[in-house]
Amino acid sequence: MSQTRRLAAILAADVAGYSRLMGADEEGTLERLKALRCDLVDPKIAEHHGRIVKTTGDGLLVEFASIVDAVRCAVAVQQAMPERNTGIGADDRIELRIGINLGDVIVEGEDLYGDGVNIAARIEALADAGGVFVSNTVHDHVRDRLPFVFEDLGEQQVKNIIRPVRVYRVRDTAAVKGPSTPALPLPDKPSIAVLPFANMSGDPEQEYFADGMVEEIITALSRIRWLFVIARNSSFTYKGQAVDVKQVGRELGVRYVLEGSVRKAGGRLRITAQLIDAPTGAHLWADRFDGSLEDVFDLEDKVASSVAGVIEPALQAAEIARSAHRPTNDLTAYDLYLRAYAMFISSAPQIPEALRLTEQAIARDPRFGPALAWAALCYYRLLDGGWTEDREADRLKGADFARRALEVAGDDPGVVVNAAFALAYFGEDIEAMIAWADRALTLNPNYARGWLISGVLRLRAGQPDIAIEHVNSSLHLSPRARVGNSLAVIGSAHFLSRRFDEAARSLLIAIQDSPSSPQPYRFLAACYAHMGRLDDAREVITRLRGITSEVIPDVSYLRNAEHRELYLSGLRMAMGEET
Repeated sequence: MSQTRRLAAILAADVAGYSRLMGADEEGTLERLKALRCDLVDPKIAEHHGRIVKTTGDGLLVEFASIVDAVRCAVAVQQAMPERNTGIGADDRIELRIGINLGDVIVEGEDLYGDGVNIAARIEALADAGGVFVSNTVHDHVRDRLPFVFEDLGEQQVKNIIRPVRVYRVRDTAAVKGPSTPALPLPDKPSIAVLPFANMSGDPEQEYFADGMVEEIITALSRIRWLFVIARNSSFTYKGQAVDVKQVGRELGVRYVLEGSVRKAGGRLRITAQLIDAPTGAHLWADRFDGSLEDVFDLEDKVASSVAGVIEPALQAAEIARSAHRPTNDLTAYDLYLRAYAMFISSAPQIPEALRLTEQAIARDPRFGPALAWAALCYYRLLDGGWTEDREADRLKGADFARRALEVAGDDPGVVVNAAFALAYFGEDIEAMIAWADRALTLNPNYARGWLISGVLRLRAGQPDIAIEHVNSSLHLSPRARVGNSLAVIGSAHFLSRRFDEAARSLLIAIQDSPSSPQPYRFLAACYAHMGRLDDAREVITRLRGITSEVIPDVSYLRNAEHRELYLSGLRMAMGEET
C-alpha cells in the first residue's frame, strides 16, 4: 500500500495506573472505560473534528485537522473527568494522561506512523494523571489563540528521539488561581529526593522508625559527593500525601526520587524501596530488606548502608544511559567523563578512546577531579595490559593526572580512591596511598568501590587477609555489581597466602566475568603451576597471549618480596622456564 507524508496534529492518551486498576477489578474497569469512551471521550473527539486512528487496551491515538481543535478537545475531556470521579476513592479513579504533537507523519491506509506520532506518545508518557502536555511545535501554534496557561517544563530527552523535546503543561485559566509555578531547574550534577516512607504496619508507633529510616538514608546518600541530595525538611513536606513523582521532581528540581514503605509483622520488619526517574516515571531499581525489631537502630544503619551502596551504581548507570542520548555537540565535561567511564568498564580495546574522552573533559574543566582520576586509571590499564609503546612516559603522565586529581579531590571519596589506586601502581608509597583510601572510607563508609580499592592496596602492601575482608565488604554493599574485579583480588589474595584451591576457584569466575582483563589469567597460570597442573597453566598462558604480549608484568607494585617471588616463579613455570 502506498505511503504519503503530511503534517498532522496528533493526540495520544492513556489511563494512568491502568495495570493497577485492572489488577484490582478487571471487569469493572473495562466497563467503566467503555462508558467513559461512549459518554465523554468519543463525543468530544467528534465535536472537535478528530479521527480515532487506533486504540489499545488503555489508550488511543487521534488525528485532528486543526491543532487548536486538538488542544481544546484535550482540555475539555480533562475538565469533565473530576465530575465522573465524584464519590470514587483515589485508588479507584480513572484518570487520563494526554500528550499532543504537531509534526510530520507517514500515512499508510488509515494508519499513521513516524516521529510526529512517536513524539506525541512520548509526551503523553511524561504527562501527569489528569494532565495535558504538548510539544513546543504545538505551543508555538496555539499560545496566542487559546485562553490557556502553558507551563514550560523544559527540554526532555525521550526514547528513540535524537533531539530533546521542549514540553509544556496546559492549564485552563479558569482553574488557575495564581501564576503558574515554573519547574525548578535541575542542578549541574545528579540529584535525588528521598520521600517519607509509608508506614504500612497500621501501627502509629512505627511512624518514628519509618521517619528515622529515611533520615539515615538521606545522610548516607549525602556522603556520595557527586550526588545532590534534597534536605529532609523539603522532602518531608510530602509526608502523608499521595504524590506524583513527576510533580515532585519538578517542584524540588531533582532527576531521581526514592520512595518506599515499612511493614511490621510480629517482631520482624520489611522495608521496600524503589528508585524512580522523575521526568519519565520509569523505575530504575527496587529491592526489599528484612530485619528484626530487637535493635531498630542497628537495622536502620544496615538498611541505610545497603540502600546507599546499591543506589550509587544504579544512579551511575542511569546517568551513563542518559548521557549517551545527548547530542555530541552538547557534551559537558561531565558527559564526556560518563562516556569514558562506560568505555573503560566495557572492554579493553576501548581504553584509548576512554582516555581521549577524559582528556577532552579535562580540557573543558582542568579541575574536574573525576576525569583527572579516570585519566590516571586509563594509563594504569594501558601499562598493566602491555598496550603502551613508552612505559616510562605513560607512567609519568598517569602519575601526573593522579596527583592533580588528589589536589582537587576535596571530600570526594571517588576521586581520592581512584587517584590513590593509580599512584600506588605507578610507584608511590603504598602506606600513604592506604591512608588516602582510609580517608575516603571515612568520608563515605558505604562506598563499595572504596572498599574494593582498599582491598587492592592491602593486597599490594602484603596484607592478603585484610584485602579479602575489605573486598567482601564491597561485595556486600553492591551485590549486583559485576564480580570479576572483586574475585580477581580475592583469588590473588588466596594465591599469595598459598591457598591455591580457593584461589583457582575465584580466579576462574573472575575470568568468566572479565575475560579481557589480563591480571586474573596471570595469577591463575601461576596458581596452576604451583599446584603441579602444568598443562592447565600453559593453556591459561596461551589464552593470556591473546589478550596481551606482556605475560610477565612489572610486579614492583607488590611490596612483599616473598609474594613477588611466589608470583614470578609460578609464571616462569607456566611458561616452561626454569625457576
